[in-house]
Amino acid sequence: MKITNIANPGRFFEALNKTKGSVELVTDEGDRLNLKSKLCQYIALTQMFTDGKIESVEIILSEPDDLAILSPYLKS
Repeated sequence: MKITNIANPGRFFEALNKTKGSVELVTDEGDRLNLKSKLCQYIALTQMFTDGKIESVEIILSEPDDLAILSPYLKS
């Protein structure tokens, strides 16, 4: 799922703890961040979400049911 914004990054990362499968953020350059990793969350938060804008990234979920947990925070 391509996304353009995360409504509330803090709550989004809290919701990640409730997901069952892996959640990856893939940039246009092909970089993959495992968003369940605290280090990757820190990198994503400081590098991409501080200005509230996200360009050309995609979220990949290994468990389709996890979309219901994260979708309130994603804007595509």
